[in-house]
Amino acid sequence: MEQCVILVAEDDADDRFLLQTAFEEVGGTEKLTFTENGVELIEYLENLGNTPFYGFILLDLNMPRKDGREVLKYLKQHIKYKRIPIIIFSTTKNEIEVLRCYELGANTYVRKPANYDSLIKFVEDIRRYWINHALLSN
Repeated sequence: MEQCVILVAEDDADDRFLLQTAFEEVGGTEKLTFTENGVELIEYLENLGNTPFYGFILLDLNMPRKDGREVLKYLKQHIKYKRIPIIIFSTTKNEIEVLRCYELGANTYVRKPANYDSLIKFVEDIRRYWINHALLSN
């Protein structure tokens, strides 16, 4: 079985550190790969060439260079990437924004937890569903 990759697009260094720490604390065999903006995320996927991507994306909305909405739209319109599950992971709670993300093809929309204990619970839930139960395609 292939190692699941969780590709994270997050511009905030503190949030990246907390996510990394939470995933390490919870344990698991998945590989976390961080990008700091949408441009880097797309470049990462394009640099895979013909190598299939096995995993899912945690995508922040508000990032420099190319924000999460632009990335989501690009990936869901691109034949090579449109089947990759995308979890929006953002502080934005505007209902119109949430609806827009679903219309663009997000698989789910999750508000960033307000504290570390909630982040641990989020990581456990993500692992339980996306790693242990969902069937991912490459």
